[in-house]
Amino acid sequence: MFIGHFALGFAAKRIAPRTSLGTLLAAPELADILFPLFVMLGWEKVAFAGGTNPFLSITLDQYPLSHSLLALVAWGIVFALLYRWRTGYGRGAVVVALLVVSHWVLDFVTHRPDMPLYPGGPKVGLELWASVRGTLIVEGLLFAAGVAIYARATRAKDAIGRYAFWGFVLLLLALYVASLFSPAPPSGSEFAAVGLILTVVFVGLGVWVDRHREPSAGSATA
Repeated sequence: MFIGHFALGFAAKRIAPRTSLGTLLAAPELADILFPLFVMLGWEKVAFAGGTNPFLSITLDQYPLSHSLLALVAWGIVFALLYRWRTGYGRGAVVVALLVVSHWVLDFVTHRPDMPLYPGGPKVGLELWASVRGTLIVEGLLFAAGVAIYARATRAKDAIGRYAFWGFVLLLLALYVASLFSPAPPSGSEFAAVGLILTVVFVGLGVWVDRHREPSAGSATA
């Protein structure tokens, strides 16, 4: 999952309108922020399997600290507590905690049986990635729905809010399509570094875009 995780972040703006889009995008991507850091520290590993299926070209089976269900529940609680302490927004804290855990749920649907329930525990996965067409349809529909919900829950305050938002959406789609045809990185550390940089950039763009939008008329503001 890539844009599927972002889809949930966009959609969550409807439930937690006071939470920045940047935070809502960072929460479901937290596992993929931690994973590159842990790879660079040598705590987790990534390998490259090759093959014609772009979703199965990377072997991900050693990432219990960033991607196991138990770990993500713990990371979600930590994220929520920090967010609540920083903002005082209880609903937003609950939403970001659920978004952190949602990463495991979506990856469980798409991955091979490599998603650990807990560090050292059994690994599961429904392997939607085995079907490129099925993955594109499911992830595309999720992303379209998430963007549509965000677009209806907010409105542009200025030209930046209007055009930068759609530019951001197109950028995510363009990079998603490009990733399907990109060769595997030469090393795990380079893969981790590129992934971390891109995720940080996307979160930053989410913060910027959201500052130029506001809850639409009639939407919840709690």
